[in-house]
Amino acid sequence: MIFRDVSRLWLTGLTAVVLVGCSSSPRTPAPVESRGGVSRPSAPVVAADTVKIMPGAENAGKPGFYTVQKGDTLTRIALDNGQTWRDLMAWNNLPNAHLIEVGQVLRVVPPGASVQASGVVVQPIGGGAEAPVEPKPAPAASPSANDEGLAFAWPASGRVIAGFDEAKNKGLDIAGQPGDPILAAADGQVVYAGSGLRGYGNLIILKHNNTFLTAYAHSQTLMVKEDQKVRKGQKIAEMGKTDADRVKLHFEIRRQGKPVDPVKYLSAR
Repeated sequence: MIFRDVSRLWLTGLTAVVLVGCSSSPRTPAPVESRGGVSRPSAPVVAADTVKIMPGAENAGKPGFYTVQKGDTLTRIALDNGQTWRDLMAWNNLPNAHLIEVGQVLRVVPPGASVQASGVVVQPIGGGAEAPVEPKPAPAASPSANDEGLAFAWPASGRVIAGFDEAKNKGLDIAGQPGDPILAAADGQVVYAGSGLRGYGNLIILKHNNTFLTAYAHSQTLMVKEDQKVRKGQKIAEMGKTDADRVKLHFEIRRQGKPVDPVKYLSAR
C-alpha cells in the first residue's frame, strides 16, 4: 500500500516536470519567405559607392572640349590645341594651372567659338554671331608665305638631322654647337618659357596669331620671358641639349594646335 502510494507520487512529479519543460522550451520562428519562395536576406543592405562627377563632365566628347588624360599638363594641352595655358585657365576658371584631374573636361576654344568638322575654330563676332567662313584664294606665288600671310624664317643655321614625321617627330631637328643662336621664326608673343614639358627640355613657345604657334626646344639658355613680344629674327635662346641626347634645336610649327611640316612653311635657304 505504501509502495503503491509512493509510485503514484513519483509518476505525478515526473509528469509535472515534463509539462514544465515543454512549456519553457523556446519556440523557433518559421522562416519568412517572399512570395517567390526565396528567403529574405538578413544581412544589411550596403549603399552603392558615390560616383564622383568630374568638372565639365557634361561637355565630354563635344567639339572644342578636351578630357584630361593621365600624364597631361595644362601646357601640353594648350600646345596641342593651339592655345596658351593662361587662356585655358581663364576659360575654365582654374585656380591653379598645376591642379587638373584625369577625367576633367576642359574648354580648349574661346567661349562662344565653334569648331568646324575640319577642325577650324570659328571665332565669334559682335552680338555673339559667328564670323562667316569664306573660301580663301590660293596662296601667293611666294613659297614662304602661308595661308595666314606669315612668312617663317629658319630659326637656326645648322643642318637638318631629323625631318618631320607626324608619328615620330613633330618638327625638325637642327644640329649646332652649344650657345648657337636660336631666332624667332616670325613676329609673335612668348606664351611659354620654361622646362615643364617632358621631352622638350628648356622650351619657348611663340604665338603668332589665332592659327599658328612655333616651338623651340632643348635650349641651354632662354633669353625671353612669357608675355614678351618678339620680332622675326630676334635671338630668343641659345642652343643646348636639355632633355636631349645631343646639342640640337627641335623646332615645330603648329597650325590650329596640330603639328605641320615646317619645311612647307619656311623660306628657302
